Amino acid sequence: MVDTMALLHPFNRAARTARSAPRHRSAPPADAPGLPADDEVLLDAPDDRLGPTLVAAADGEYAPVSALLAATRARAEWEYRDRYARRLSAFARARVEWLERWYADAPQDPDVLLLRAQLAVDRAWDSPARAELLREVSSLVTAAARATDRDPVPWRIALDHARGTGAGHKYFGELWEAALRRAPHHYGCHVAALRYLATSWQGSYRECFDFADRAAQDAPDDSLLQALPSRAALACFTGGAGPAVPRERLHASADRAIAFSARFPAATPWPAEIRNKLTYVLVGLERWQDALGQLRLIGPYATSFPWGQLSEDPLALFLKVRADVVGRCRAGAGPVPRDPRSERGGRVGSGDH
Repeated sequence: MVDTMALLHPFNRAARTARSAPRHRSAPPADAPGLPADDEVLLDAPDDRLGPTLVAAADGEYAPVSALLAATRARAEWEYRDRYARRLSAFARARVEWLERWYADAPQDPDVLLLRAQLAVDRAWDSPARAELLREVSSLVTAAARATDRDPVPWRIALDHARGTGAGHKYFGELWEAALRRAPHHYGCHVAALRYLATSWQGSYRECFDFADRAAQDAPDDSLLQALPSRAALACFTGGAGPAVPRERLHASADRAIAFSARFPAATPWPAEIRNKLTYVLVGLERWQDALGQLRLIGPYATSFPWGQLSEDPLALFLKVRADVVGRCRAGAGPVPRDPRSERGGRVGSGDH
């Protein structure tokens, strides 16, 4: 059995071992009904709307991508739009021809401007000269923000850009206010702000939790912001600050995210990233039954984040952690239950929206 607590902090051992993990098993982990087999688990699987656009882009066609992003803009589907922009930008890093052709044909299209800004920031972020390169692409971020008045996603990109360039509080605050005017409960913008605050406060996670808790309390029950405190908890564990934060606060953030996760159907791509992050936090808190409940809800949909931050093979690491959670439940909590239940009281079912 893999020692999951050793994996979670500091994860160095996992990064060394995950690359050689077995990847082809024909059965789910022993004594874990409801979990798909290892070889059925997918990494970053696109949903039914995004999948066809990626196929088209692979063939050099941008029209389906344009139609998808235009639809998210027309319907104010900002969370979907943000996620699609990130995924399409990641695809364009390896195959950019379709995006270049789109820009040549429609240089004022707000959707192509959005992707060009996201791609430019993504490319600059991985460089040792990050701040300098980000300053060089400021005009692309500005163009995306000016292209449409309602869309908060360019402002999320602008917030990320500001953090990467080391912008001061006043300038960041102006961007933050502009983002809030467009979508006061947009998850992506709040995550960008949370990251900036964590950097600015040099690891003072109490302030980060205060920010995340206020955002969640002010947001509707069906808003992704209900999972923002668990994102702060995740930062505590990955940054080694977990012991410095009151344990009850970490548990409360997990409880809120569990309740939010229960609103979505099981084994669907949309909430998969939230559930993968929550699983990480629950393992850090040694809430094995709750972690198993989220793994059942995840089904076959593993995500690169957070596992890819900790290993060169995020899928193998996810499977290792999953197997260890099953083992912990079997060894320390009696028979593994068939329905996910919260160890802190309350059932976690597959749920609906």
